[in-house]
Amino acid sequence: MEKKYSILLYYCYAKIEDYEAYREEHHLFCVENNLRGRIIISPEGLNGTVSGLKEDCEKYMAYVHSDARFADTEFKVEAHETMAFAKLHVRVKPEIVHSSLRHIDPRQKTGTYVEPQDFRKILEEQPEDTVILDVRSNYEHNVGRFKNALTLDIDNFRDFPEKVKELDHLKGKKVVTYCTGGIKCEKASAYLLEQGFDNVYQLHGGIIKYGIEAEGKDFEGKCYVFDNRITADVNHVNPSIVSKCFITGEPTDRMVNCANPECNAHIPMTEEAGWLMDGCCSDECRKNPARRPYDGTGYYQKNTNHYNPLKGVKREPAKID
Repeated sequence: MEKKYSILLYYCYAKIEDYEAYREEHHLFCVENNLRGRIIISPEGLNGTVSGLKEDCEKYMAYVHSDARFADTEFKVEAHETMAFAKLHVRVKPEIVHSSLRHIDPRQKTGTYVEPQDFRKILEEQPEDTVILDVRSNYEHNVGRFKNALTLDIDNFRDFPEKVKELDHLKGKKVVTYCTGGIKCEKASAYLLEQGFDNVYQLHGGIIKYGIEAEGKDFEGKCYVFDNRITADVNHVNPSIVSKCFITGEPTDRMVNCANPECNAHIPMTEEAGWLMDGCCSDECRKNPARRPYDGTGYYQKNTNHYNPLKGVKREPAKID
């Protein structure tokens, strides 16, 4: 099947003083060019995942680059068969990724970039003085991670600073961080530097760029993504499965959201277990009266009836503390 659509993943740390006005302008541009996705605009920059026809995505990238503030924005572009989102959300938030590290400005301090091909060599050679550090959350690295990477037991990136206290023994080593698209590493690597780690690097463009430019070699499992796909294939050289079904323990890289909306846990689950449990992670969730009907996918799109992409173009200003 010809892939007529594109999925764009990007971020840009740049000062935005008129963030409310820019949010309205940005939202309207997306509507006029048939784009959907999730976009965050904040005083510190942009962060987004956007989907649309290839030609519409080209217009969007040109639009972002035409603004001097975002001229150096790097887009990770993946081809896709269909639109990857059902709706468009353009929101104002205090940060472009919730980090609890609002005092850090990656434009002033961040870890040194390692390009995908150089990162691939590090993975192949596995130097004793080098640590590959995954800064993502549990549900992300449980379904996929780099070979021999150090993972952290965190449910959200905002928990990262607390976990760094357990990494003091690594201060004499070269630490290379990675995440999905690079955005979390900008602040994570800067925070490591702030805490006395003096040899800190980050995978430029994250797992997605590594898959595009270095064939994804030695990335084990699949990459958790924040669109309708849930996970994406990255490794085109030596793919493997690292996650196990939450119910049966069998190897699987199929991810679902628990059918109980009050739980909504992100878990690996085989098709057989999915039907057996009606898409739920436990009998308790299965018995919840709010349980959503399971259709075999484990993905629950919010109701899109009467979807109006113009809704919210003009609204009450967000409060930024």
